[in-house]
Amino acid sequence: MAAVVAARSLARSRGFFLLPSQPGGALRPQAGVASRPGLSRGKKAALTALGALAAGGAGLALALHTAVGAFELELHPPQYPWEHGGLLKAFDHSSIRRGYEVYKQVCSACHSLQYVAFRHLIGVTHTEEEAKALAAEIQVEDGPDDEGNMFTRPGLISDYFPKPYPNPEAAKAANNGALPPDLSYIIRARHGGEDYVFSLLTGYCDPPAGVNLRGELHFNPYFPGQAIGMAAPLYNEILEFEDGTPATLSQMAKDVCTFLCWVSMPEHDTRKRMAVKALLLGGILFPLFFLFNRHKWTVLKSRQLTYQPRRK
Repeated sequence: MAAVVAARSLARSRGFFLLPSQPGGALRPQAGVASRPGLSRGKKAALTALGALAAGGAGLALALHTAVGAFELELHPPQYPWEHGGLLKAFDHSSIRRGYEVYKQVCSACHSLQYVAFRHLIGVTHTEEEAKALAAEIQVEDGPDDEGNMFTRPGLISDYFPKPYPNPEAAKAANNGALPPDLSYIIRARHGGEDYVFSLLTGYCDPPAGVNLRGELHFNPYFPGQAIGMAAPLYNEILEFEDGTPATLSQMAKDVCTFLCWVSMPEHDTRKRMAVKALLLGGILFPLFFLFNRHKWTVLKSRQLTYQPRRK
C-alpha cells in the first residue's frame, strides 16, 4: 500500500494522474485525461499556414534562381588536359616563354600586366642577361633629378611591364568605351580559369540567325552575353616563335594561357614541391610519433586498479 501511495505522489508531481488501484493491483488509465495539454485549433492552423508559406517562398526563390541565372546564358568551356593540371605536374617553361612572346606582340597593345616586373622572368622564361635586354627596350619616366626635372631612362629589371595607356579614360576612348582588363590575375578572376580564357580566344564565330550585334561588338558564345568588344586577337601564323614552333591559333592560345596562369600563380611549382616534401616527411615522422605515443602511454592505458578493503 505504501508503494502505491508513493507512486501516486510521484505521478501528481510530474503532471500525471492515476486511478485508485483495482483488485489484484492492476491500474487502468483514467478516461478523458491527457498527460499534457495540446495546441488549440487556432495555433495549429497558424503553424500550418506558416509552414506552407515558407515552403512556397523557398520554391519560388528556387524557380526564379534557375530561370534567370546568368550561367545559363553562356556556353560553359570544356575542361582541357593542361600539362600543369596534375597534382605532381609543373609548368612547361618553354610554353611560358612562347606565351610571353604572344603577350608582348599581341596582347600588350591593349592589356597591361601591372603586377609583373622583368625580374620575375629570370629563371622562369629568360636568363638574367635576356631579362635585362628586354627591360632596356622600354623607356621609363623617372625623377626628379637634382634640378627637380623628370627624365626618361632605359628600363631596368626592377621595372614593371609598361602600361599601354596612361589612364583608364584613355583606354576607354581607344576601345569604343570598353576598358581592357589587367591580365595579372585574369586566370583566377574568371570562372573556369585557363579553360575559359582558351575557349574565349578560340571561340569567335559568326552570330547565329536572328542575333544582331552592334558594329563594334563581336559574337563569342563563351563570353557572358555573347557580345564582346574585343575582336579576335589571334590568327594562324600571326607571329613567329623563336623556337620554331608552328604558330597556329590553338598553339598561341594554349601558350598565352599557360603564361597567364603562371602570372596568376607564380608559386605554383614551389607549392607542389613543398607539398611533396611535406608528404614524404610526414610519412616518415607519423609512424615514429605513433610508436612513441604507444610506448609512453601503454603503461597507463594497460594498468589495472584493484580495491582491497582493509581488514578489521
